[in-house]
Amino acid sequence: MKVSEILANSTKPYPSIEIVPPLRGITKNELLDSIAPFMEFCPKYINVTSHRDEFEYRQEADGSFSRHLVRNRINETTVCAAIMSRYDVEVVPHLICGGSTVEEIQSRLDNLAFLGIDNIVALRGDSMSGEKRFTPTPGGYSYASELVEGIRSYQGSNAYRRSHGLEADERFFCIGVGAYPEKHFEAANIETDILNLKRKVDAGADYIITQMFFDNRTYYDFVDKCRAAGITVPIIPGLKPLSTARQISVLPEAFSLDIPLELTQEITKHKDNKDAVYQIGTQWCTMQCKDLLQHGVPAVHFYTMGKSRNITDILRECF
Repeated sequence: MKVSEILANSTKPYPSIEIVPPLRGITKNELLDSIAPFMEFCPKYINVTSHRDEFEYRQEADGSFSRHLVRNRINETTVCAAIMSRYDVEVVPHLICGGSTVEEIQSRLDNLAFLGIDNIVALRGDSMSGEKRFTPTPGGYSYASELVEGIRSYQGSNAYRRSHGLEADERFFCIGVGAYPEKHFEAANIETDILNLKRKVDAGADYIITQMFFDNRTYYDFVDKCRAAGITVPIIPGLKPLSTARQISVLPEAFSLDIPLELTQEITKHKDNKDAVYQIGTQWCTMQCKDLLQHGVPAVHFYTMGKSRNITDILRECF
């Protein structure tokens, strides 16, 4: 089922989760067992992030250097197939511009259609290690809006369309896109960032998932600005509970976001007590989730980062 249909047909807010593909070396059963704790809460779908391949240069015996592909993680399509083999849940792979040509992305769409996957989150993706700015792959897409257009125009084979029960003019994939309530770090201001987001929606995005935030007022203000700009699709808030004291410095640097003073002070006060920090982060996220539900959000999306205990604690209390 498409996420757009889930959103339209749900009578109450629901949770969804996002996982990161595991590093190579983990088994399929280990991956699926790590997801098992979430299934008690019947998430409507599981997002699976995508990570572009990296390259490293190795010195040869003659002193020259050769370029080698480095793939540290299992790819998102394989992870989606593994999840589908055990659990009755929709999977939503992420697809990124970086690292692929237009033709390679079309091939990935064929693979997803073959598996019966109806949903995709389309993202530009981050720059490669060592790059200050995102550099498009030659022959690839430069912006997420272009990627959305490419996915939107995908038709698939007649056999795929029949297996999906699609009418002749019906869209193949439901498309989600990302947004930054505190603006993308490359944008000059929040207004420009929202205009860029509107381009993605106008290109064919069905819904939006936000980057994590720790002050709900930031989300509410962002939604108001989006509506004023003419963006009408659902905007799903994304949450992540803090779990370590180190994250109050790491997350702002990595994701260009603010963490409220009250939360940072409380965590700093207990920084030498790991359990206390863990509980503070969980309680804060629980408070956020409850407030969002009271304000009528359609769903809440959780960034798990490979952890389950704090997320399941929040789901148990809120859903």
